[in-house]
Amino acid sequence: MKLTIQQVAEAAGVGVGTVSRVLNNHKSVRTETRERVETAMRELGFIPNPHARRVAGGKSYTVSIILQVVGTDFYIRLLNGLETTLEAHRYDSALFPLLGRERLERYLNSSTLAYQSDGIVMASHNLGDLYSDGRLPTHQPVVIVDGFNPHYDSVYLDNRLGGELAARALSAYSGGLYAISVHQELDEAFKTSVFSDRMQGFYGELERLGRSVPQDATRTVVFNSENARTAARDLLSHATLPANIFAAADLIALGVLEEAKALGLEVGRDVRVIGFDDHPWSAEQGLSTIHQPVEAMGVAAAELLIERLSGFTGEPRQVRFEPRLIERRSTLGG
Repeated sequence: MKLTIQQVAEAAGVGVGTVSRVLNNHKSVRTETRERVETAMRELGFIPNPHARRVAGGKSYTVSIILQVVGTDFYIRLLNGLETTLEAHRYDSALFPLLGRERLERYLNSSTLAYQSDGIVMASHNLGDLYSDGRLPTHQPVVIVDGFNPHYDSVYLDNRLGGELAARALSAYSGGLYAISVHQELDEAFKTSVFSDRMQGFYGELERLGRSVPQDATRTVVFNSENARTAARDLLSHATLPANIFAAADLIALGVLEEAKALGLEVGRDVRVIGFDDHPWSAEQGLSTIHQPVEAMGVAAAELLIERLSGFTGEPRQVRFEPRLIERRSTLGG
């Protein structure tokens, strides 16, 4: 027999309205009351009807997540943080990967499916380059993650500081300084300042320290492993050892490690490498890197959006995360 919220209310010793507010994550419910209702639901085996919940609340209980791609380490980690938090608040998420300009242009139209949810999370985009007023075509709450926009709640990493940390670490070692950056997408619509901020921080801090990277000691690559290895091979074939290299992303740094080993160079002595991201596999590779808390950034973005969906109407909030240096074998040796 199908259970009803009336039965849940009776078992929990509360009114039907209280059960409804628990199901809708209403903040007015006291913690002990919420726990009593949730215990009753578990013991009875009650499964809420999501369709009825949506109809009754006049909401979709769905959040649109607009991002460039899905399959990279960064976005997988970001989605884990976002979806875990949204699910805890009983919100479904719908992914809208941009992939190309044609799809992006569809999302500039407010009638598209992405804008029919209760709120939107947009990742890694400077909306000022997409819209004249820097706003999405919607009145729904919007949160920007891995980017900054003064009109919306934004969650971002201080990438410039990360570059500075890499500069301080590598400049402490003897030998030459080198850098491999990531090429900006040819399509300006997909422009992001993440990699340029990292490099500006790196070069700026070196200048402050009285050091520099010669122009012929830098390489810029498209963001994939094959290009990373090609650039690393070219750089290392001309480098004066020991070579101290900052790579703007872990994937690029991995290419440097692989090429150094292929050339018979000892990583941590002949070649020192610092990447950026601290993806889960970087520890296994012994890669020194700049850590960014990607999952925590996703959690923070989802929490800001949930607060908006729960009635918060204050000024846009900015959550800035600080990176930190993690040194492993690729700089310490051993």
